[in-house]
Amino acid sequence: MRRIDAIAMAFGVFTAGGITYLLLQLAGLDNLAAGIWSQVLLVGGLVAWLCTYLFRVASQKMTYNQQIQDYKEAVLQKRLEEMTPEEQ
Repeated sequence: MRRIDAIAMAFGVFTAGGITYLLLQLAGLDNLAAGIWSQVLLVGGLVAWLCTYLFRVASQKMTYNQQIQDYKEAVLQKRLEEMTPEEQ
C-alpha cells in the first residue's frame, strides 16, 4: 500500500464519521447523542475490520502467504516440466 492510499483511507474514514454525525443530527438526535452514536458506529466498523484481519492471519490467507504459496507451486511445476520422462 502506498502512502497516498493510507492517507486517502484515513480521510475517507474521517469524512464518513462526520457525515454520520451530521445525518444523526438531522435525524433528530442532539449533539452529544449524535457524537456518541457516530463513534459507536466507527468503532464497531473498526472492530469488524480487525476481526476479518485476524481471521485472515489465522487462516493464512494474507497476500504475502498467498504469494509465497504461488511461488512454491510455480517452482515445483517448472522443475517437473524440466524433468525427463525417466526422471519422473
